[in-house]
Order: sequence, then structure tokens, then C-alpha cells
Amino acid sequence: MAESFLNTPIEFLKGVGPQRAQVLREEIAVFTFGDLLYHLPFRYEDRSVYHTIRDVRSEAGAVQIKGKLLSLTEVGKPRQKRLVGRFEDDTGEIELIWFKGAQWVRSGLEVGKEYIVFGKPNLYRGTWSIAHPEMDTPQGLKSRGGLSLIPVYPSTEKLGKRGLNSNGIHKLVGQLLADPAFDVPDYLPGYLLKALRIPGRKEAIRQMHFPTEGTHLANASKRLKFEELFLVQLQLIRNRDATTKRIQGPEFTDVGEHFTRFYEEHLPFELTGAQKRVIKEIRKDMKHGTHMNRLLQGDVGSGKTVVALLSALIAIDNGYQVCIMAPTEILAQQHYRTFSAMLENMPLEVRLLTGSTKTAQRKEIHYALEAGTLHILVGTHALIEPKVKFHRLGLAIIDEQHRFGVKQRSKLWRKAMVPPHVLVMTATPIPRTLAMTLYGDLDVSVIDQLPPGRKPVDTRHYRESSRMKVFGFVEEQVELGRQVYIVYPLIEESENFDYKDLMDGYESVTRRFPLPKYRVSIVHGKMKPEDKDHEMQLFSSGQNQIMVSTTVIEVGVDVPNASVMIIESAEKFGLSQLHQLRGRVGRGAEKSFCILMTGDKLSRDARTRLETMCRTNDGFEVAEVDLALRGPGDLMGTQQSGVVDLKVANLTKDQDLLQVARHMAEQVIGTDPDLETAEHTPLRLELERLAKDRANWGLIS
Repeated sequence: MAESFLNTPIEFLKGVGPQRAQVLREEIAVFTFGDLLYHLPFRYEDRSVYHTIRDVRSEAGAVQIKGKLLSLTEVGKPRQKRLVGRFEDDTGEIELIWFKGAQWVRSGLEVGKEYIVFGKPNLYRGTWSIAHPEMDTPQGLKSRGGLSLIPVYPSTEKLGKRGLNSNGIHKLVGQLLADPAFDVPDYLPGYLLKALRIPGRKEAIRQMHFPTEGTHLANASKRLKFEELFLVQLQLIRNRDATTKRIQGPEFTDVGEHFTRFYEEHLPFELTGAQKRVIKEIRKDMKHGTHMNRLLQGDVGSGKTVVALLSALIAIDNGYQVCIMAPTEILAQQHYRTFSAMLENMPLEVRLLTGSTKTAQRKEIHYALEAGTLHILVGTHALIEPKVKFHRLGLAIIDEQHRFGVKQRSKLWRKAMVPPHVLVMTATPIPRTLAMTLYGDLDVSVIDQLPPGRKPVDTRHYRESSRMKVFGFVEEQVELGRQVYIVYPLIEESENFDYKDLMDGYESVTRRFPLPKYRVSIVHGKMKPEDKDHEMQLFSSGQNQIMVSTTVIEVGVDVPNASVMIIESAEKFGLSQLHQLRGRVGRGAEKSFCILMTGDKLSRDARTRLETMCRTNDGFEVAEVDLALRGPGDLMGTQQSGVVDLKVANLTKDQDLLQVARHMAEQVIGTDPDLETAEHTPLRLELERLAKDRANWGLIS
């Protein structure tokens, strides 16, 4: 009954009809009664307080006044006519002004009648006025429930022309709630409602649209937010349990010769306590025959790669192969070089497969892979091509996985008879709230400790007027034998942007640092791969001291001697990208610097980003600020996941409630994994409904 009511097409609501229904569908995606109920107010106006005209002040914001409309007059030139009303209470008069729709406004008002006026007062040449005030009669306000908290709904100009401004939408919702058939299903068990002291779903929706008081509205909002977060967490936890408890994974019982030999003889440095802890977590996952689905988080330079390598050696010691998939050729090449160098004295075969791999090499790789003589295959999307067949794939390591689509990852999953263990790595620190939602179906390991001796990067902000000072600093660093990155956001000039582009910057740098004393590399995404590799090699080997580049060096370039990162037009970069670029320096023993160059005009968000970069080197703190500024949809491209699609809750503002939802979801699944009891059946049915319209890619990390 409730579902059929909610699914009723919106045109069947009294007062809507075909034309209004069309505009509701096009403008705010309201197709059904249920859609209208969930078209929630974005703020509420407090109408419990009445002001007098004598006490009106502009700094007070919007005011509510009860009084009488004395007159209505049209003034001004024919094409610039405005409607002016004189409005009085016991303490004085104020003007009401309408610059548009004079005839329509006039037809709805009656001179001499009592009204309640709401709007923001302005003082112009000694006269107070309110432009385009909201007008209501005491009787009209009473008929809408006599609310002291008036909801304000998202609307548009097209809706307004159909009489569906905020008040019009509120009236439609009122009709819906007054319908004897109005009902909504409730998925939350009674014991949860009692524990959290929140209302049922039906009452919550009613209070959101027609709040009787502030505390009731707060509880209604808490109820709907909790339900949304709780359902997401239930879905993620069930998916996680399906992979770790019900899906068989390869059983890695041994820590054998390769792991032991590398650890004792070839490990280039002492592992940090955090690295050792994470390796133990991974080892525990892989040895019991249940499927590992683990996210490895770590800030730039925290040592994720060596953890991945040691995990790979465990798989190899148990007779399995390993693949490492990276989103770009540069990053894949970096992993290949790192793994090859570390395993140089080990009897193991490591190969690289990307879109640039020659046909003859591909054939060699395909043959060795199927024969089982190839132990580790590093690559890009080329790894998921049908021709790539493993003899015995046991571990899939996916780097910067948010850049891959779920279907691409699923193809990798199908490369083995028994699904391989999955280790997802990211150098983009993820705020805990976002990780709980985006990666809630994965177990999470965090390397929260940098290797000893790694010095924080000194980050400074300079404006264009300080350029000569910055160039002087570059000269000093080069004289000391250091190397410098200079990163630009554009490849060539665009009329849509007014900041320095790469080619102009390259010319400026080469003029300031001329041959033969200085050698400057240039790297950007439009270069041929072989030219790009050549320029990078000149810089990596130390032959060139300065690299002018676009953000292609954000990942994958490791030059310990580079001690200065200059980011041009830094105000145009996101926080995450700024932090990633900063991570390219500070990898050697010398003190390193990150210089943020900007213009003089900065937005408030840009100032916040720059201040954050100068204040902290902590990637997780940077990520929290980034989440607050950009929201979860933009951060890390999370909208592709289909998980962070929240209508009511806000991951930035509702962190505490998310923690509660996660905890409650863990408890429910812990006691009733299949949601089979009578009190949990509505939850199971709702989760099935939500999953019906999209493939369940949650099992594939």
C-alpha cells in the first residue's frame, strides 16, 4: 500500500496536472509522490518572532512584521514600472517594492487588509523598504499549520512561473500529507528507534515539511540522515562479509624462501613499526583461505611500495603469480623500475605490460605468464585485455584504484579460477568518514608513520611580485647541487585562463637560467612517450637541473636529489593535487621546499587551500580540509562508485552520526548476517530493492 502510494505519478496529485508535472520532472526530478516527499527544504525561516517597523535594522537580516497594506501604486517609466506598497503597523510605515510581476502581485493583494510581511529591509535615502516581500494573511498562515518554522524549498524560475515557488511546493506537500492514503514504509527496527530516540519514518517526513518545533525538526532530520547512512553501511558490510567470509581465496600458508631472503639480505632499509603492523594484517588475511579485500592507505613517502612487494613475495612463495595495475604508464613504469631494482639479485621474473609494449614483447609476456615462469606482471589497463592469461594469479595489487572503473577491476578479478586476493593502494589520504563510506566494504590498513630521517617539506606562498626572489632561491639551490621542479597547470595558452601556461613558463625559465650553465627539461602529456622518457631520464640522472612540467609528474617520478617544487598558479589546483606534487620532493637527506606561486586575487577557498598547505605536511589533515571544501562527490571521483549518493546526510557535517550508523550496522550484521529475523526483514528487502537497478560491483575492490 505504502509503496504504491509513493510510486504514484506526480500528475495525479490534486493541483498538479500534466503541465506542472512536466516542469517538476524537468526542473527538480520529481516524478512521483515519493520524489516530492524527499524534495526536502534546504533551510527554515524562524517566524516565531515579530518585529515592529520602528525597530527595523538592516543588519538584523530578514524580519517579520504584522500590519495593514495602506496603498498600492505603480511608479516609473512604462518599461521600468515597479509596484510600491505603503505598509504600516502601530509604530510606523515601510515601503514594499516589487520590480517584476506588478500585475500578478497586485491581483493577489487587497488594500486595507491585514498581512504578515517577511523580507530583508533596506535603507535608501532615509526610507526603509522591503523588496519582493513574502506576503501572507493570518488566516493563510493558520491554514498551513500556523508554523513558526517555515520551510524554504529549492525551486527554479520555470517552477516559479507555474506557481511552484517555495510556498507553492509547500502547499503541494501539504496536500500529499493530508491524503488519507499517505503512508511510507519503515525499514528501521523499533529497538534502533528507541536507542537513538528518533521518530518513525512517517513522522520524520511530516516534521521535515511541517515542523511543530525545533527539537522535533532536529530529531526528524537525524532520523532521515541516520537511515540513509545506516543503509549504506549495511550494504558495504554485507559486501565485505561476502568477500572475506563466503568467497574462497588462495591459501598462502607459507612465508618461504623468497620473502625471507629478501627481508634478511636485500631490504634496503629498516621497516617502520607501521609497515610491520600492516604486513602482519595482510599476512593474516591471506593465510586462512578466505578472500582478502584490503585498502592500504599511506601518505606520500610512507613506504607502501615495499609493503606491496613483501606481500607479493608471500604469494610467490606459495606458488602464485602477482599483478600490479596502475592507472598511467608513468606510474606503471615507476613500479616496474622499483620492483626490478629491489629484486635485482633474486631469481624472479618481473615484466612490464602497457599500451606502448611492442608486439614481440607482448608475445613473450603472454607465453611466460601462461607458462608460470613470469612471477610479477606490472601494467596499466593492458592487464585486463582478453589475451592476458595467468597460469595461477593469486594476488592483484591495484594502485590509485579510484581512477579505475568497477567493470575494469572486475575483468582483472576474472583472470583466476579462485578470485585473487586484492590489495588496493592509494597515496591519496582519505578522510576516515569518506573511507568508511566509499571503502566500507574493504578492511583498511593505514601506514601512519614516515620512515625515520624523512624531513617535513618547508612550504611557502609567494605572489607574482616575489618572482625574482624565488628565481634567486632556485639559483642558490642549483649551486648547492640540488634539482628543481617547476609545475604549470596548462600545456599551451587558452583564452579561458589568464594564468601562466607551460610553454610561456619554459621560455621564461630558459631565459633566466640559460645554457651552458643550466640545463632545463620539459615534460607534458602531449609529448611522445619516448621523448617524455628521454627528458625524464636527463633529469633523473642529474644531467638537467630544472624540470618544467605539467602535472604528469604528480606520481611516478622519484628523484631524491630534487629539493624544490615550485607550483605555478597554485590557486588553480585542488588540495589533494597540491599535496601529491609536494610529495615529489623531500625524498632525500637534504631539506626540501615547496613554493606556491599565485596571483594577487584569491578566492576564500583558494586562501584556505594555500594556508592548509603551508601549515601542515599531514596528508590526512589535508584530506579533511579538502573534503570540507569540495564535498565527497568531487573528492577522488567518488561519484563513479554509486555509493556516496546521499540526499539528506552530509559526510562533512554528519561525521558523528556516520560513526553511530557504522557501529549499529556492525552490530546488526554481527547478530543477524542474512537479515532473516522478522524485525530485520524490511531492511533486507530495502537493500535488495536498492541493489536491483545496478550490478553489484561491491565485491570487486
